[in-house]
Amino acid sequence: MDRTRYRFRSLWALSAPPAAVYEALERIEDYPRWWRQVREVDRTGITTGTVRVRSLLPYDLTVTAREARRDRAAGVLEIEMSGDLEGWARWTVTARGTGALARYDQVVDVKRPLLRRLTVPCRPLLRLNHRLMMRAGHRGLAAYLEAV
Repeated sequence: MDRTRYRFRSLWALSAPPAAVYEALERIEDYPRWWRQVREVDRTGITTGTVRVRSLLPYDLTVTAREARRDRAAGVLEIEMSGDLEGWARWTVTARGTGALARYDQVVDVKRPLLRRLTVPCRPLLRLNHRLMMRAGHRGLAAYLEAV
């Protein structure tokens, strides 16, 4: 097992229809409007951009994201990442009752040198940091979709 590899899965139940959730998630440049931990998104091309995030812990992570899959019919948005984290992340949006379920899957290797050194002793803290970030994103997206 690579100790610098992380696998995450989050499930967000939302009251908005799947199409509205998908549309919000595909507009990554709007993430900082509703997800306070996503500090900055800069488009560098049609399917690429740089994303800077910061959660509870006092460090920023910067990744270059490249669109790998965009399939509205399947409700799938997937990116490949490089930079402080290398790997991929995928949103899958499906219908759930009268609303939607947004499933987030991510597999990344930590590349930032300081975090690579701290990943073994701080693994539970790093996982908690991610969980808190995802909880805030869920709340932020729910509020954003209600306001739209």
